[in-house]
Amino acid sequence: MSSIPFDLTRIKAFVLDMDGVVSATVSPVDSNGMPMRTVNVKDGYAMQYAVKQGYTIAIISGGASEAMTQRFEQLGVQYIYMRAKDKVAQLCELERLSGISRDEMAYIGDDIPDLPVMQLVALPCAPADAAPEVKGVAKYISLCNGGYGVVRDLIEQTLKASGKWSTGEGFGW
Repeated sequence: MSSIPFDLTRIKAFVLDMDGVVSATVSPVDSNGMPMRTVNVKDGYAMQYAVKQGYTIAIISGGASEAMTQRFEQLGVQYIYMRAKDKVAQLCELERLSGISRDEMAYIGDDIPDLPVMQLVALPCAPADAAPEVKGVAKYISLCNGGYGVVRDLIEQTLKASGKWSTGEGFGW
């Protein structure tokens, strides 16, 4: 049984912000002052499993990280938009390229730059530690913080609703 008040069988794509969603909001910085982002292996497992089950995964981030880009590519993420100044424009491009309507998309965002996209997708979601404004528009607020399982939470509940979680097919790395 899902704790998300939405027909999850409608979702075909998971669109994710990077900082504060896929990675934690607090991270060390390297010698150049660049954040060294964290990853959650359970989030990563869920992402690659969703791809194997036919879902589309996209990243739309104002930040940029070559290491995270490589990680996303290894997980099978099909669309990666870094340094996105206009997240709505990237969402429109994703919609055009993937053929998936925003009415079939879930988006997880955690801060103010995510609000315009969250207001356009079918299922706007937020981690537990998201900004209050983001929580105000989210249809689902996870119990998990950003970087600590929020992606897994949404993907697992969605795939369970469609009978595609733990099916054996593709269930593994």
